[in-house]
Formats: sequence, C-alpha cells, structure tokens
Amino acid sequence: MKYILKVLVLLLLVTGVYGADNDTLLDRLNKTIEAAPVFDAGRIKQITAWRQALHRAERADPTIRFEICRQLFEQFKVYQYDSAFAYAQQMQALAHEMNNAELSSYAGLKLAFVLLSSGMFKETGDYLADIHVALLPDSAKAEYYQLKSRFYYDLADYSNDGFFAPAYTRMGTACTDSALMLFKPHSFDYDYNYGIRYHKAGNIDSAQYYYKLTVAHTDLTWHQTAIATSSLGNIYIRRGHMDSALVLMARAAMADIRSSTKETTAMFILAGLLFKEGDVKHASRCIEYAVADASFYGARLRKVQVSAILPIIEGEKVNTVEAQKKLLFVYAAIVTLLLLALVWLAVIIFRQIRKLKAAQEVITAAHARQQEINELLMEANKIKEEYIGYCFQLNSSYIDKMTKFKKTVEQKLIDNKYGEAKFLVNNIDLREEREELFRNFDRIFLKIFPQFVPVFNSFFREEDQIRLKDNELLNTDLRIFALIRIGISDNVKVAQILGYSVNTIYTYKTKIKNKAVIPKDEFEERLMEIKAL
Repeated sequence: MKYILKVLVLLLLVTGVYGADNDTLLDRLNKTIEAAPVFDAGRIKQITAWRQALHRAERADPTIRFEICRQLFEQFKVYQYDSAFAYAQQMQALAHEMNNAELSSYAGLKLAFVLLSSGMFKETGDYLADIHVALLPDSAKAEYYQLKSRFYYDLADYSNDGFFAPAYTRMGTACTDSALMLFKPHSFDYDYNYGIRYHKAGNIDSAQYYYKLTVAHTDLTWHQTAIATSSLGNIYIRRGHMDSALVLMARAAMADIRSSTKETTAMFILAGLLFKEGDVKHASRCIEYAVADASFYGARLRKVQVSAILPIIEGEKVNTVEAQKKLLFVYAAIVTLLLLALVWLAVIIFRQIRKLKAAQEVITAAHARQQEINELLMEANKIKEEYIGYCFQLNSSYIDKMTKFKKTVEQKLIDNKYGEAKFLVNNIDLREEREELFRNFDRIFLKIFPQFVPVFNSFFREEDQIRLKDNELLNTDLRIFALIRIGISDNVKVAQILGYSVNTIYTYKTKIKNKAVIPKDEFEERLMEIKAL
C-alpha cells in the first residue's frame, strides 16, 4: 500500500508539472546548470580530502591505503574516467602487494565498471573474465552480476541487429536474475534491476511498474534519483508520452548535476526531447552541456551518442539568423558601400585612361612631322600599359578582399558570433587602405619614372631638396607632381585622389614652386620633360 500511494503521487507530478509550469521547470534546469560549478566544487573538496589522506597514509598498512583508493574511486567513477581508472589500478596493485585474491577480484570489478562506462567493451570483458566470483562477498557478487548484465545489455544496444543483439540480451537477463537473488527485496537495486529486466525483455508495462516503485523510494541519493527518473522517462518516450518523459528527464538531468555526475545520458536525451518540442534554445544549451560532460569524463560511447543530436545547434543557428535579419542587412549595407567606393575609384582611374588614349590619338596624327610628339606618344603608351595593369590588379585585389570579407561576416552571423562580426566591420582601417593605395601608386610610378626623384630634386637648391624617410618611396609633395607628370593636373582631382582639400593641394604646389631655382612658368614644362624608362 505504501508503494502504491507513492506511485500515485508521482503520477500526479509527472502529468501536471510540464503542462502547467513548463517555464518554471526549464528555469529550474537553467539555474541548476548555472550552479553546476558549485556542486562540482563539493565533489572536488571530497576528492582533495581523500587525496590528502592517501598522501598521509603513504607508509600505512596496505589495507588502509586500499580503502582510501576505493573511496577515491567512488568519487571519480561517474566524474572522470582517467582518475577512476588510475585509482582502481592502485587498488589492484595494493591487493597484489597483500597477496589478497578477494581484494584483487574486487579491484578488477571496479576496473571493469569504469572501462564499461567509457565504452571500452573488449577491455571490460577481459577484466570480467578474470574475476573470481566465488571469492567475492554477496554484496560484491551482486555488483558483479549487475555490472555484467549492463555489459551485455550495452553490447546488445551497440550491435542493434537481429543476430547478436538477442543473444546479448539473453545473457544480460541471466546475469540480472543472478543479481536479483542477492539483492534485498523491495530495495532500490531490487526494484531497479527488475525494471531493467522487463525493459530489455520488451515487457513495458512491468518495466514501468518497477521503475515507478524505484522512483517512489524516499531515501534515494541524487545519483539514484537520476538513474530512476531517467529510466522511467525512457519508458514514457517509448510509449510516446513526451510531456511526462520531458519532466522526468529534466529531473534526472538536475539530479546528475547536483551529484556532480559526468557519465550520464539524461541531459542529451532531454536535448532531443526539447528539440522535438520546438524549444531549440533550451535544447541547444542542454546538448552543449552534455557534450562538455562527455568530454570531461572521457566517455567514448557517450560522445558517439551525443554527436547524433548535434544538428540541434545548427537548427538554432538558422533560427537565430532568421531573427537577426535586420542586423545582417546593416552589415551587408556597409560592405556594399565599401564596394561602391571601390567602383567610384575605378571610374576615376578609367577616366584618366580615356584621356591618355585621346592624347595617344593626337600624338599619332602628328607623328610624321614631329619626332618629339612621337616620343611623348611612346611614353604615354608606356604609362597607359603600366597603369591599366595596375588598375585591373588593384581593383581585382580589392574586389577579392571585399568578397572574402563579406563571406567572413556572413559566416560569423550564421555561427551566431555577432560580436566577432561587428569587430571585423569596426576593424576596417580605411586610412591603412588609402596608405596601401599610395604605396602601390608609388611603386608603379617609380617603375615608369625611376629617375623622377633625383631629377625633381635638381630643380631646387640642396637645402630645399626633398629628403625621403626610410622605406618611403614618395611623399605627399612628390606624389602631387607625380600625378601631374602622368597627366592629372586638375587640383580637384588631385585632391580627391590624395584625400586633401583643393586649397591644401594648391598650397603645396605654390610652396614647392616658390623654392625652385627655375622660373615658375617653366616649372611644369620641365617637370613633363622627366623621361620614362
């Protein structure tokens, strides 16, 4: 009667909590996830205390050290595989030191447990085969048969076929029957293993009954609560009662966090249920937490299982992108404006190319009579060839650069990395881009007019000559007259290209001409006489 009343209470909770207060349940789950470091700290504190005890007992009796290692194993067995395995090995080494076959078998049982939790089936089978069951006390024998049944059931789930799986299930059931003979009737382990037995046999009604009895126990630890509620939740999933299953899996996940258990399935099963319910936000958080737990513990099998639900994260990304269309439009507009600016620069350059072409036609018409005009035409052709190639190379480079930038921004937005996308946009250094444009211009100009700087300096007294800094090809003064030399003499256009005001360009030109040793009205004529290569 006592168990029946508990089961009725549980049914009321399961059928009412999710439908009436879904947000409250998920809020509790989120708060529990946020508090996970606090619960982990509790386990770490116990681990530290036992490690200190082991250090102090370095020269103590091996029996004492064996017990301390066992306590450390219990702390790590559902927390971290590597450490659990290491302490189980120490237990076995101490048992061999004491020449105690019973403790050696017991240590082998612990090794088999942690190997199975990590998904290492072959190694688990090897250790189970080496255990002398007859040497174990009844409590350890029950643990042995329970572990062996789990081993066969896990193999059946892993193979999941019509040939090997049924045989594994039968062997698992036989081991469960042996364990049940050793458990105290109506204890947690008794009811839970009966539930497993019927569950694996496909008797869902009986499995549900015993799992409900298990959940109804009042003296459960958090870890037992997680095991019982997740097992019952799996029954509801199989029956298609998703609301009830979700409630139970959420309770199991919270219990796992409170017990600082990393070797668990409840959280990633919950993620799948939430995803099916359309709650992608909470599903994403759950799967991320499950992945982190599986990686922390070192559970190979869990990692494989979790990977099947990872598309949930991609689903959330798509949903987030849909919700952030306005922000995407803003960033796309910025990129578009930058591309338009490049097009505008290209238009200016191609206008100059057309002017050079017109000059070429004039020079060609007078070629027969004026050799000097012919030389100017050849020079103009050289400038045109160099600068057409330069223009196409520059524009191609900038278009490629902007295309890559646009793809990068789009990918950051798809990956929900809005801060990084904003950082990329804000990190565009227009000043550096202009400086790069000037450096490219200087390089191509000096390729055409390698003697431009020394010839230009010959127009001035030595103290007034232009001195370039290290790694500087041209400076602003030289660049103004370099543009004039290639035919861009209009102050407005020069100002646009160099990024100065028209008045500033006029001031620069006047100041430089005033320092020249040649007459002002001959200055630009002498400038145009500087020969190309």
